[in-house]
Amino acid sequence: MSPVVSARNKVAPLVVVMGVSGSGKTTIGTLVAHELGVEFIDGDSLHPIENVQKMASGTPLNDDDRWPWLEIVGQRLHEHGQQQRGLVIACSALKRIYRERIRSQASGALFLHLDGSLEVLTGRLEGRSGHFMPPTLLKSQLDTLEPLKLEEGGYKLNIDQPVESMVNEAVTKLRTIAKAQA
Repeated sequence: MSPVVSARNKVAPLVVVMGVSGSGKTTIGTLVAHELGVEFIDGDSLHPIENVQKMASGTPLNDDDRWPWLEIVGQRLHEHGQQQRGLVIACSALKRIYRERIRSQASGALFLHLDGSLEVLTGRLEGRSGHFMPPTLLKSQLDTLEPLKLEEGGYKLNIDQPVESMVNEAVTKLRTIAKAQA
Protein backbone atom coordinates (compact mmCIF):
# COMPACT_ATOMS: atom_id res chain seq x y z
CA MET A 1 0.00 0.00 0.00
CA SER A 2 1.45 3.33 -1.02
CA PRO A 3 1.37 6.36 1.25
CA VAL A 4 -1.81 8.39 1.15
CA VAL A 5 -1.72 11.92 -0.27
CA SER A 6 -4.40 14.15 1.23
CA ALA A 7 -6.28 16.99 -0.39
CA ARG A 8 -3.73 19.38 1.13
CA ASN A 9 -1.01 17.46 -0.79
CA LYS A 10 0.56 16.25 2.43
CA VAL A 11 1.65 12.67 2.59
CA ALA A 12 0.06 10.63 5.38
CA PRO A 13 2.33 7.57 5.54
CA LEU A 14 2.04 4.31 7.41
CA VAL A 15 4.84 4.53 10.00
CA VAL A 16 6.25 2.11 12.55
CA VAL A 17 8.23 3.93 15.24
CA MET A 18 10.72 1.29 16.31
CA GLY A 19 13.47 0.87 18.87
CA VAL A 20 14.26 -0.62 22.24
CA SER A 21 12.36 0.17 25.40
CA GLY A 22 13.06 3.70 26.61
CA SER A 23 13.87 5.07 23.16
CA GLY A 24 10.74 7.23 23.12
CA LYS A 25 8.48 5.29 20.75
CA THR A 26 5.27 6.42 22.42
CA THR A 27 6.28 10.05 22.96
CA ILE A 28 7.80 10.58 19.52
CA GLY A 29 5.16 8.44 17.82
CA THR A 30 2.33 10.47 19.34
CA LEU A 31 3.91 13.77 18.34
CA VAL A 32 4.83 12.61 14.82
CA ALA A 33 1.28 11.33 14.30
CA HIS A 34 -0.10 14.69 15.42
CA GLU A 35 2.17 16.56 13.00
CA LEU A 36 1.20 14.20 10.16
CA GLY A 37 -2.49 14.49 11.05
CA VAL A 38 -2.96 10.75 11.54
CA GLU A 39 -3.91 8.35 14.34
CA PHE A 40 -1.32 6.95 16.76
CA ILE A 41 -1.48 3.45 18.25
CA ASP A 42 0.91 2.22 20.92
CA GLY A 43 1.79 -1.29 19.78
CA ASP A 44 2.20 -2.37 23.41
CA SER A 45 -1.58 -2.16 23.72
CA LEU A 46 -1.86 -4.83 21.01
CA HIS A 47 0.19 -7.47 22.86
CA PRO A 48 -1.71 -10.54 23.97
CA ILE A 49 -2.07 -10.61 27.79
CA GLU A 50 0.33 -13.56 27.99
CA ASN A 51 3.10 -11.41 26.50
CA VAL A 52 2.44 -8.57 28.95
CA GLN A 53 2.55 -10.96 31.90
CA LYS A 54 5.76 -12.54 30.65
CA MET A 55 7.53 -9.18 30.22
CA ALA A 56 6.23 -7.87 33.56
CA SER A 57 7.80 -10.89 35.26
CA GLY A 58 11.17 -9.98 33.72
CA THR A 59 11.15 -12.70 31.07
CA PRO A 60 12.07 -11.66 27.51
CA LEU A 61 9.66 -12.61 24.74
CA ASN A 62 10.71 -15.20 22.20
CA ASP A 63 9.81 -15.24 18.53
CA ASP A 64 6.84 -17.55 19.10
CA ASP A 65 5.45 -14.92 21.47
CA ARG A 66 6.01 -12.11 18.98
CA TRP A 67 4.54 -13.52 15.74
CA PRO A 68 0.85 -13.01 16.65
CA TRP A 69 1.61 -9.50 17.90
CA LEU A 70 3.51 -8.56 14.73
CA GLU A 71 0.60 -9.88 12.64
CA ILE A 72 -1.76 -7.57 14.52
CA VAL A 73 0.57 -4.59 14.01
CA GLY A 74 0.76 -5.31 10.28
CA GLN A 75 -3.01 -5.77 10.05
CA ARG A 76 -3.68 -2.41 11.70
CA LEU A 77 -1.34 -0.67 9.26
CA HIS A 78 -2.93 -2.49 6.33
CA GLU A 79 -6.45 -1.55 7.47
CA HIS A 80 -5.52 2.14 7.72
CA GLY A 81 -3.88 2.01 4.31
CA GLN A 82 -6.97 0.35 2.80
CA GLN A 83 -9.08 3.14 4.27
CA GLN A 84 -6.75 5.72 2.70
CA ARG A 85 -5.64 6.94 6.13
CA GLY A 86 -2.12 7.16 7.46
CA LEU A 87 -1.13 5.68 10.80
CA VAL A 88 1.78 5.86 13.21
CA ILE A 89 2.24 2.82 15.43
CA ALA A 90 4.89 2.22 18.08
CA CYS A 91 6.40 -1.27 17.85
CA SER A 92 9.87 -2.34 18.90
CA ALA A 93 10.43 -4.27 15.59
CA LEU A 94 13.93 -5.13 16.77
CA LYS A 95 14.80 -7.70 14.09
CA ARG A 96 14.69 -7.33 10.35
CA ILE A 97 12.52 -10.46 10.14
CA TYR A 98 9.98 -8.75 12.41
CA ARG A 99 9.90 -5.74 10.11
CA GLU A 100 9.50 -8.06 7.14
CA ARG A 101 6.56 -9.73 8.91
CA ILE A 102 4.89 -6.35 9.38
CA ARG A 103 5.59 -5.42 5.76
CA SER A 104 4.09 -8.71 4.57
CA GLN A 105 0.77 -7.21 5.71
CA ALA A 106 1.51 -3.52 5.00
CA SER A 107 4.00 -3.29 2.15
CA GLY A 108 4.23 0.50 2.18
CA ALA A 109 5.07 0.82 5.87
CA LEU A 110 8.00 3.06 6.76
CA PHE A 111 10.16 2.53 9.82
CA LEU A 112 11.43 5.31 12.09
CA HIS A 113 14.26 3.79 14.15
CA LEU A 114 14.81 5.69 17.39
CA ASP A 115 18.48 5.11 18.16
CA GLY A 116 20.38 6.05 21.31
CA SER A 117 23.29 5.14 23.53
CA LEU A 118 23.03 2.71 26.44
CA GLU A 119 23.49 5.62 28.87
CA VAL A 120 20.62 7.65 27.40
CA LEU A 121 18.32 4.62 27.26
CA THR A 122 19.11 3.47 30.80
CA GLY A 123 18.48 6.96 32.17
CA ARG A 124 15.10 7.10 30.48
CA LEU A 125 14.03 3.69 31.75
CA GLU A 126 15.11 4.41 35.32
CA GLY A 127 13.10 7.64 35.31
CA ARG A 128 9.84 6.09 34.18
CA SER A 129 7.09 4.38 36.14
CA GLY A 130 3.93 2.49 35.33
CA HIS A 131 5.38 0.51 32.43
CA PHE A 132 5.55 -3.28 32.25
CA MET A 133 9.06 -3.36 30.72
CA PRO A 134 11.66 -3.35 33.52
CA PRO A 135 15.08 -1.74 32.85
CA THR A 136 16.76 -5.12 33.37
CA LEU A 137 15.45 -6.30 29.99
CA LEU A 138 17.18 -3.46 28.10
CA LYS A 139 20.34 -5.52 27.59
CA SER A 140 18.38 -8.38 26.00
CA GLN A 141 16.67 -5.90 23.67
CA LEU A 142 19.97 -4.30 22.66
CA ASP A 143 21.44 -7.75 22.01
CA THR A 144 18.43 -8.57 19.80
CA LEU A 145 18.35 -5.24 17.92
CA GLU A 146 19.22 -5.36 14.23
CA PRO A 147 19.51 -1.67 13.28
CA LEU A 148 17.36 -0.43 10.41
CA LYS A 149 19.15 -0.53 7.05
CA LEU A 150 18.59 2.11 4.38
CA GLU A 151 17.05 -0.38 1.94
CA GLU A 152 14.33 -1.26 4.48
CA GLY A 153 12.46 1.98 3.83
CA GLY A 154 12.73 4.33 6.72
CA TYR A 155 14.94 6.59 8.76
CA LYS A 156 17.27 6.24 11.75
CA LEU A 157 16.82 9.09 14.24
CA ASN A 158 19.30 9.96 17.01
CA ILE A 159 17.35 10.34 20.25
CA ASP A 160 20.02 12.35 22.06
CA GLN A 161 18.48 15.69 21.08
CA PRO A 162 15.49 17.79 22.13
CA VAL A 163 12.07 16.24 21.47
CA GLU A 164 10.97 19.13 19.22
CA SER A 165 14.06 18.66 17.04
CA MET A 166 13.46 14.92 16.84
CA VAL A 167 9.85 15.39 15.76
CA ASN A 168 10.68 18.03 13.15
CA GLU A 169 13.47 15.90 11.69
CA ALA A 170 11.34 12.75 11.68
CA VAL A 171 8.33 14.38 10.02
CA THR A 172 10.47 15.99 7.32
CA LYS A 173 12.32 12.76 6.53
CA LEU A 174 9.21 10.57 6.61
CA ARG A 175 7.31 12.88 4.27
CA THR A 176 10.26 12.92 1.87
CA ILE A 177 10.54 9.12 1.86
CA ALA A 178 6.76 8.67 1.53
CA LYS A 179 6.56 11.12 -1.40
CA ALA A 180 9.33 9.22 -3.15
CA GLN A 181 7.32 5.99 -2.72
CA ALA A 182 4.05 7.48 -3.97
